[in-house]
Amino acid sequence: MATMTATAVRSSARSGGLAGQTAMITGRWLRAQYRSPALIAFTLVQPAIWLLLFGQLFKGVVNLPGFSDSSYIAFLTPGIVMMTALMSSGWAGTTFITDMERGVMDRMLTSPVRRGALMAGQLLSNATTTVIQTILVFAIGLAAGARYDGNGLGYVVTIVASMLVGTAFGSLSNAVALLTRQQEALIGIFQFVSLPLTFLSSIMMNPKLAPHWVEVGARFNPVDWATVAARQSLSADPDWSSVTRHGLYLLAFTLFVAYLSTRAFRTYQRSV
Repeated sequence: MATMTATAVRSSARSGGLAGQTAMITGRWLRAQYRSPALIAFTLVQPAIWLLLFGQLFKGVVNLPGFSDSSYIAFLTPGIVMMTALMSSGWAGTTFITDMERGVMDRMLTSPVRRGALMAGQLLSNATTTVIQTILVFAIGLAAGARYDGNGLGYVVTIVASMLVGTAFGSLSNAVALLTRQQEALIGIFQFVSLPLTFLSSIMMNPKLAPHWVEVGARFNPVDWATVAARQSLSADPDWSSVTRHGLYLLAFTLFVAYLSTRAFRTYQRSV
């Protein structure tokens, strides 16, 4: 199957530009994802468990002075959207490692397909999953009592922010996979990065109620940028300057990491 895949990539790459190559790679990863029913079930059930579990576990924090005027489930839902995007994207690099072990990656890199298409195609397939997860989290949150006074634009901003989080950390996961070529190293690095980013953010708690160093850390946390932008856009009176500022921070971070991950292909090729 690896040989057939590489052959298909070569023949398609010769006749397609960057957009056509990206679409081809995206289709390949989407077919691989949706041929695994267990993976689909886990991907959809996991965010539901997080939302309901944390929603019940920490619902009493709304009684703290200065927390928020909204219910905790309404506060938590955008945070779980970003947490889900972060956690799901961290495993993106495992697919690259599988391709390396099967020899598919080496064949692709010797084909005319562009490195950017290889990266973008895989990330776009992950973004599709992120959108589905985001819609599911909102559906469960609304069913559990979450209410938002903003208009539909807030939901669009939240979906875009979650896709940027997934793309950024998916790119980082791919770069780590290309540099380490080990599942164990990727899992260890991902856990080392994801847990601090989750708790040094406003996903589950208003940083103003946490120790000062947590609030400072959240200011430089891309996951918190996305969470703040989502919550602001969903509020009755959004601070669009804050939404725009945090969104631009997140976009710049995503583009920078995506560039670095594409460059990681060269390091991989020199080492094999």
